[in-house]
Amino acid sequence: MGHTDIMSAAEDIADQFLRMTKQYLPHLARLCLISTFLEDGIRMWFQWNEQWDYIEVTWNCGYFLATCFVLINLLGQLGGCILILSRNFVQYACFGLFGIIALQTVAYSILWDLKFLMRNLALGGGLLLLLAESRSEGKSMFAGVPTISESSPKQYMQLGGRVLLILMFMTLLHFDASFFLIIQNVVGTALIVLVAIGFKTKLAALTLVIWLFSLNLYFNAFWTVPPYKPMHDFLKYDFFQSMSVIGGLLLVVALGPGGVSMDEKKKEW
Repeated sequence: MGHTDIMSAAEDIADQFLRMTKQYLPHLARLCLISTFLEDGIRMWFQWNEQWDYIEVTWNCGYFLATCFVLINLLGQLGGCILILSRNFVQYACFGLFGIIALQTVAYSILWDLKFLMRNLALGGGLLLLLAESRSEGKSMFAGVPTISESSPKQYMQLGGRVLLILMFMTLLHFDASFFLIIQNVVGTALIVLVAIGFKTKLAALTLVIWLFSLNLYFNAFWTVPPYKPMHDFLKYDFFQSMSVIGGLLLVVALGPGGVSMDEKKKEW
């Protein structure tokens, strides 16, 4: 069996999976996507004092501003998740969660930590894809009306979302001499490039979902660490961030790469 035959068989399996799950995949994608915001919002409630103390001590901003920060994070994240899951005011919810990401990037000094910054940008990529999906749903009520100019922002949102999503995988690459890690890096890099340029996009994104989910279960198994240990919270944070990126990739699988992609250009050749 040649390389082309293997690729063709893999695409057939991916298409069959999509046909079987097309009713449920967008819902699962949205649930995964908002999981890190949901977990963080709940954590703000249960760790109110710790979060308040951190902000007040780090920024010396006083009682009122520290309280506002925790309250905005709690209500903004939980409220945004509820709106997205209920399919109400999704665009406003996405913009609100963009604001939360920006606020946390500054407040927790993530701007100076390249790994966390790239992961936050990947979260933003997932929200961009969700925003693009909500735009397409909004336009669907005007079926038959030409919307070429209006579709352009959606296409570029999908492109931006794909490119930002792959930043998550850049943080997973390990530059080591072991054979397994070299193979993992080569295959992983090839897949993220395919998703970024939009070539064999659904197959590449589905493969990345399986890969990231497996790594997530192995490396971020927070349930194996007692809750009183700091490592528990670190692993839990990483686990749900990875689940959100998986949600973004599932949206790519469900909706396709959009107009600005090699897959779309191939149809014109």
